[in-house]
Amino acid sequence: MSIAIIMGSSSDASIMDDAVQTLRGFGIPVHVRVLSAHRTPDDTIAFARGAADAGIRVIIAAAGGAAHLAGVVAAATPIPVIGVPIALANLGGLDSLLAMVQMPKGIPVATVAVNGARNAALLAVRILALSDPRLASELDRFVLDLGDQVRDMDAEIVARYQTG
Repeated sequence: MSIAIIMGSSSDASIMDDAVQTLRGFGIPVHVRVLSAHRTPDDTIAFARGAADAGIRVIIAAAGGAAHLAGVVAAATPIPVIGVPIALANLGGLDSLLAMVQMPKGIPVATVAVNGARNAALLAVRILALSDPRLASELDRFVLDLGDQVRDMDAEIVARYQTG
């Protein structure tokens, strides 16, 4: 059981590193590849078609601009695909976001925020946790830790701005 992270260009790696580190923090094996819907379509389709047999249970696909990678992969595999729109200089990622969320009926791609690699990883963890009690327990602990972090921030702010 593993998760694949694919990206349209190696320039997306700095953003997708958050997803890799998040998944590794949960002890989930991660396969990371650069595949392009436009420049290496045959490789991309072959990867998507072979992913289930390779033990991949969720695919996270990051792309900018036309951002067709997630949709092309989703069309060629029954595995859940989570899209991460990548911000480019000219439109701030809006073009990528719109390309991912406007999938045709029957080809779903779950899409997170622009550059939302960490949330993509957490969504993938939630999907896997449905059938993995160990992972579900770790996810519960993660959520409790998030709450503790907010309470710590709250206490700090209250102390800083407390008026006599």
